[in-house]
Amino acid sequence: MGLLNTIFEKLGLKKKDQAAEVSKTSAAPVAPAPKKPVVTSMPNLTHVSPTLVPQTNIRMSDVDVVNKLDQLAKNNPQKLDWKVSIVDLLKLLDIDSSLAARKELATELGCPAEKIGGDYSEMNVWLHKEVLKKIAANGGNIPKELLD
Repeated sequence: MGLLNTIFEKLGLKKKDQAAEVSKTSAAPVAPAPKKPVVTSMPNLTHVSPTLVPQTNIRMSDVDVVNKLDQLAKNNPQKLDWKVSIVDLLKLLDIDSSLAARKELATELGCPAEKIGGDYSEMNVWLHKEVLKKIAANGGNIPKELLD
């Protein structure tokens, strides 16, 4: 499981078994066998089997990430500002925030190589923005001003 999935799991965006299932299915995608429509006819009514209706990933409700992280920060003895620091965000979630871990996460998210080696402040800024964007894209309520 990648570090991003660990972040999602800690925020309640994915459960452990969902994260494991995602990693299994992404490793070897298998196309399902095409199904034939099941149609029943009744006077003035045609019914298509619900199994043939494409499933969409509709979020029933977003996870209140802001409140969760603010509460963690409030209860933490360190003064951590998750809104501006990837290190603080990882610390709040009790995830390894070492340079090696951040490099691993940056690589996982496709950070440009020139940001990974050299001035790590550029990598950290890029990484923080990308993680927040991924959280928002997966159901977290990240304010727009943090995504710009």
